[in-house]
Amino acid sequence: MNERCGWVSDDPLYIAYHDDEWGVPVRDSRVLFEMLVLESFQSGLNWLTILRKRAGFRQAFHGFDPEAVARFTEDDVTRLLGEPAIVRHRGKIEATIANARAWCALNAEIGFAGHIWGYVGGTALQPDRASLDEVPAQTELSREISRDLKTRGFRFVGPTTVYAFMQAAGLVNDHVVTCPCHARLRG
Repeated sequence: MNERCGWVSDDPLYIAYHDDEWGVPVRDSRVLFEMLVLESFQSGLNWLTILRKRAGFRQAFHGFDPEAVARFTEDDVTRLLGEPAIVRHRGKIEATIANARAWCALNAEIGFAGHIWGYVGGTALQPDRASLDEVPAQTELSREISRDLKTRGFRFVGPTTVYAFMQAAGLVNDHVVTCPCHARLRG
């Protein structure tokens, strides 16, 4: 029997995200930046909350253009703290600006997408997880990537957030084997 991953509710937004986005390999550096930002904002919250506010985040952070966000000032932080369309958390807002600056430096040096995908040899990891109980919250690889990003100036990128990012961006196919998306993304 083919069933979606057990974390998906019956909310149409959640279903569409699971079926069409989560786990699909993303190789565009700017889209990866958006995904990393959203995962960092999700920390401590329900993912559906972030999905429902994604349009607000896109507007508030200039379409997740890292170069534009890197130029944000304290006035922008104050503006964003008053923006009800996003999660208003000073630490996460300031981390997003710092992460945009770190992204710009890394992207100019070696390319953000190439660097991130280099951790998996350019090909998504394909574990065969029979149930959600087998899906880890973090791995040695997510700890390694987290350490690397932090040394480069990224913030709010702990190993659990990084693993969630890896799952969302398709660096690892963590759809359970009974989910139709697992086989589709396995190629």
